[in-house]
Amino acid sequence: MSQTESAYRVLVIDDSNTIRRSAEIFLKQGGHEVMLAEDGFDALAKVNDFKPSLIFCDILMPRLDGYQTCAIIKRNAKFSSVPVIMLSSKDGVFDKARGRMVGSQEYLTKPFTKDQLLQAVTQFGSIQSGVA
Repeated sequence: MSQTESAYRVLVIDDSNTIRRSAEIFLKQGGHEVMLAEDGFDALAKVNDFKPSLIFCDILMPRLDGYQTCAIIKRNAKFSSVPVIMLSSKDGVFDKARGRMVGSQEYLTKPFTKDQLLQAVTQFGSIQSGVA
């Protein structure tokens, strides 16, 4: 891991405390600034203030699922260019296709490794930064 990689602001949305904490530890070890949200409503309240460069979003959550959350974020002009990576324990073609339909860039299957998470940040975090 090179120190020259720029840090990104990453929002992690997941109803599992274990997943949120794991992601937070991995991302902070990678030098990134992290905000956690426990569901879609919590995320929508935080996204405006935090202004993330990248969002990881669980699919199966109470109240507002990941597809709905992603679609709402993508409909907001201020955040339509922010990459969203769906997180799910399901690895089906239908789930991936549905994620793309609501605007997600990628799909990460849980449990993910530190390397998978940081690679996704490196790959997609620069999309938002590159659009000034």
